[in-house]
This record gives sequence, structure tokens and C-alpha cells, in this order.
Amino acid sequence: MKRKYILPLLFLVQIIALKIIRFFPEYVELFYSNGIYVYISKFSRIVLGKIPFSVGDCIYFILIVFALKWFWTKRKSWTLEWKNNILSILSVLSVFYFFFHFLWALNYYREPLFEKMNIERDYTDADLLAFTKKLITKTNTIQSQITKNDSLKVTFPYSQNQVFEMNQNGYKNLSKKYAFFTYSHLSIKKSLFSLPLTYMGFSGYLNPFTNEAQVNDLGPMYSFPMTTNHEMAHQMGYASESECNFIGFMSSINNDDLYIQYSGYSMALRYCLNNWQVRNENTFDQLLKTVHPGILKNYKESRDFWEEYQTPIETGFHAFYDRFLKINQQKDGMDSYSKFVNLMVNYYKVRPL
Repeated sequence: MKRKYILPLLFLVQIIALKIIRFFPEYVELFYSNGIYVYISKFSRIVLGKIPFSVGDCIYFILIVFALKWFWTKRKSWTLEWKNNILSILSVLSVFYFFFHFLWALNYYREPLFEKMNIERDYTDADLLAFTKKLITKTNTIQSQITKNDSLKVTFPYSQNQVFEMNQNGYKNLSKKYAFFTYSHLSIKKSLFSLPLTYMGFSGYLNPFTNEAQVNDLGPMYSFPMTTNHEMAHQMGYASESECNFIGFMSSINNDDLYIQYSGYSMALRYCLNNWQVRNENTFDQLLKTVHPGILKNYKESRDFWEEYQTPIETGFHAFYDRFLKINQQKDGMDSYSKFVNLMVNYYKVRPL
């Protein structure tokens, strides 16, 4: 067989293999997520964690430049060499596809957190209402403790780099309850692509090749700790967006610092209120009246920020990412982010908030 066909064929083999692997989540959990991946992720974070800038973003930039240059040089000869060019593209995709899954993305096929933590999947409107009311009480209390005035929004006194360091405390406390949420070797970076990420409508992402947590550093600070904790959960090998929101929430509220607790509670409350806005407008209006005006000002701050950068680009990238998530074992696509409400409601149904 000619060499140029090997990598494209391996690309096809990988796709078929993943179709089979999804039926064996317990083996992925045992041998990859709690085995090989543990060493891969720790090695990456130890090597790159102390570097002050995002190595992954730099690699992406270089690759984009090379790709554009390649397409530019091939533009005139594309018709004559289309077969070889397509084989070249498939070969590159084959290599990336392999490293994407080997270095991180096989975690998409691990056991769901619902099963790992014995949490029910379904809940009733009564369950959601009870949880939302508890969440409002808790968020109101912390907002009052911080501001001493229920009409003032929470303004963070910490820098983003301080938040990166402080977030480790929440995971340390959480790991005392669940050892599988142990986090080590900090490797969180402010993304060099924060402005493009904002136009795309994203607060952060994990680089699967370098295991660096990339956080958009342009958004409101009140949501920054929760967003960072979400990306840290991805680093630990949790691929599901709903699970990372849930883990990020638990890490935030288990932090010793009130501001970071507020980030977790207020973000979770916003998801629950959004849920009610869709389910029952009257209930949503009644619940909103019991939320402190200062908290609503934080929500407005966030809404104003994202609306300022809203363009058709965001819609396009969300559609692309929605499809990407559905291909990778998250059938709800972009809606997966809000599905962590299921985890919260059922987890705290039998536990104090």
C-alpha cells in the first residue's frame, strides 16, 4: 500500500473504533480516565503550568498560519492535484484526531457522573422550585455578607491571577468528600484569544493538546471563579459540559472565600431562573422578586457585556460547537451546559445546600 493512503485509512479506523468504545464506558473509566490520562494530564500541567502565557494558544496560532499558507500555495494547482491535496488534509486530520482523543477526548466516553455519584437523572417542578428557593436564600445571604447592602452588586477585590490560586482551596475541600475531585499542578492561563472568544460567545476552553485551562479574561469578575473552576474540571478529565458546571459549582461553594462562593451560587441561581423562565413565566416573575437587587445588577452586568459583542459570528460558532458536542456523546449539544441543573437539584435534594 502506498504511504499516502496509510494515515487517511487510520483516520477511518479511529472513527470506527470510537463507535465501538462508546459501548464500554466502564473500561474507559478504569483504564483511560483513571489510568493513562491521569499521568498525561499531570505531566502536561507540570511542564507547562509555570509558563506565564498560553503555550496552546501560541501553537494554535502557528498552525493556523501554516494552514493558511498551505492553502494559499495550493490555490492554483488545486484542480490538478486535488486527490493528493485531499489525502494530505486527511493525513493531518488523522494525526490530530489521534492526539485529540489520546491526550484528552477519550474522556467523552467515560462513565457519567450520575452513575459515579449515584445521582438521579429526573426531577419534578416541585423539586426544582424547592431547590431554587434554597439557592435564592443562600445567594442573598452571601451577597448581604459581602456588600452589607442588598442593592449593591458584588465587586471582586481580587485579580484574576489571585483567583487562579484561590480556586485550588475549593477543590482541596471538595476532595475531602470525593477523592476523585482531587486537583493538582495548577495550569490556568488567560487566553491570548480572549477577544475572539468573546465574539464567539465563550468564557473559556480547555486545550486538549497541552491540558492548559484557557479563560476569557474580558468578562465580568463575579462569574470568573466559577468559569475557571469549570475549566479546571475539564483538566481533571471530565468532558461533559453539564458535569463540569456541576463540579465547578461544588468547588466554588466549598471554597473558604465568600466571593468565590458567591460566584458559584449566583451562577447556579441564574441557570435555575433561566430554567423557570422557559418552564413557567409566572413562577419566574415571583422568584425574581425575592432575589436581591444587587444580584440582579451582577446579572445585568454580564448580560450587557455579552450583548456588546453579539454578532452573527457567535451564532455560527455556537451552531458549530453544538454539533461538535452532539458528535462527542453530548446529545443535548449547547443545552448540555444548563443540564447541570438536573445534577444540582437531585444531589441537594437529600443534602444541605
